[in-house]
Amino acid sequence: MLQAYLYEDRIEAGCDEAGRGCLAGAVFAAAVILPKDFGHPLLNDSKQLTEKQRYSLRDIILKEAIAWAVEEVSPEEIDRINILNASFAAMNRAVKKLSSVPELLLIDGNRFRNATSIPYECIVKGDGKIASIAAASVLAKTFRDDYMLRLAQEYPLYRWDKNKGYPTRDHRQAILEHGITPYHRKTFAGVCEHDLFNQGQ
Repeated sequence: MLQAYLYEDRIEAGCDEAGRGCLAGAVFAAAVILPKDFGHPLLNDSKQLTEKQRYSLRDIILKEAIAWAVEEVSPEEIDRINILNASFAAMNRAVKKLSSVPELLLIDGNRFRNATSIPYECIVKGDGKIASIAAASVLAKTFRDDYMLRLAQEYPLYRWDKNKGYPTRDHRQAILEHGITPYHRKTFAGVCEHDLFNQGQ
C-alpha cells in the first residue's frame, strides 16, 4: 500500500504526466485530490500495472476522488516550448481545472515550474510512493492511451495502438518508410531527420 498522504492536515493534489518520451502525440498530465482514507491494494505507479489494472483503477479513481482533472499539450506546442516546459504546462493546466482548490501540490519528479499560487513539493518516484500521485499517473496514462488509440485509427501504419507513440522499433521503421505525420514532434531526434517539409526538400 502506498502512503495515503504527505501531510494529514492539508488538501493535497498529486500531479503526474504521461508521454514525455514519445515521438508522437500530445503530453498529458493529471491532478488528483483523493480522500485521506482512500486506499486500494492495486494502486501503484501506472508503469508497474497491466493495462487492465490501469483501466480498472481509473474507474475507481474517477468515482472516489474529491476532484480530478486531465489536460494535454499538443505536439506543436511541445515543439515550440520543449517537452520539459510542456510537461509543466500540462500539470499546471490540470491543477487549475480542479473543481476543489488544493493547499499543496505533490509533483512527481525532481523539478517543477509552478504557474499557480499553490505551494508544491517535488517527490522523486512519487508515483510509487504517494497515492494521489499514483492516481494521477493512472489517469494521465489511460487518458493518453485512449487519445493514441484514436490517432492510430487515422494513421494505422505507425502502430500507435501498440506503441502509443514511443520510439519502438516498429514506430521508427514506419517513420523511415512513410515519413512523419502532423502528430509527430518535429524537434525530437528520430523525427526531425525525416521532416522533409521543414528541410525544404
